[in-house]
Amino acid sequence: MFLKYLPLAGLLALAACGPSTPATDDTGIADVHMDAQEDSTSATLPYLGAEGKKPVLAFSLPDQEGKIVSTKSLAGKVYVTDFFFATCPGICPKMQSELLRVYKQFAANPNVVFVSFTIDPEHDTQPVLADYARRLGVNAPASTWRFVRTPDRPAAYKLANSYLAAAETDLKAPGGIAHSGALALVDDQGYVRGTYDGLNAAAVNRLIRQLPVLLAEVNARKATAAR
Repeated sequence: MFLKYLPLAGLLALAACGPSTPATDDTGIADVHMDAQEDSTSATLPYLGAEGKKPVLAFSLPDQEGKIVSTKSLAGKVYVTDFFFATCPGICPKMQSELLRVYKQFAANPNVVFVSFTIDPEHDTQPVLADYARRLGVNAPASTWRFVRTPDRPAAYKLANSYLAAAETDLKAPGGIAHSGALALVDDQGYVRGTYDGLNAAAVNRLIRQLPVLLAEVNARKATAAR
C-alpha cells in the first residue's frame, strides 16, 4: 500500500520550496518549549520540562528492522527525536529533510542516535518504516537512525508529550493527525536538554552547534564516573 505514495525525495523537494513557518502543523498545534533554551555553546545545556528535571517516559519498541529500541538501549548515548507519520502531507517532509542534515553530520558518531517515532502505527508497519528509511537514504543495519513503531496513537501522543512535542487525532488536519515539528535533544540519562523547530533551518543549525556541547558534557560525566 505504501508504494503508491510519491517518492520521499520528491516530497522533500516540494517541502523545501515552501516558505519557512513556525513549528506547527496546518491546524496550528504549537510546539512546547520550542526554542526556550538560549543559543548557547557554554559548558552545559539546560534541563527542559514543565515539571522541572524529569526524564522522558520509558519505552521499549520495535524499529524498522524489528529490533528493539528502548530507553535502556539508549542509556549512555545522546539522541535526537521527532514524531512523524509516513503519509504525512504537511510538515513531515520538511522536518525529515532538516533532520537528515543533522544525521549526515553525526552519523559516524557511535554515541549519537536518531529516533523517529511514528504517530500512525496502524499504517506505519515495519515494512512501511523500512521503506521510508530507505527512501530517505538511511540504510540499515549500519544506520544510527531508528524509525520506531509505537503500539497505538494514544501511546504515541503521550510519548510525544514526554519529549515536549505535541500530537493529536484531528480529522480536519492533513492526514487526520495534527502534530508539531519539534526535534528534541536528549542526554545520556534520558533528560530533554534542547528543543528545536524542525521546520526552521536556523533552529536546526542551533541543534547542530549544541549537540557537541552535550556530547562533551556526557563524555566528561563518564570520565568522572570511571575514576
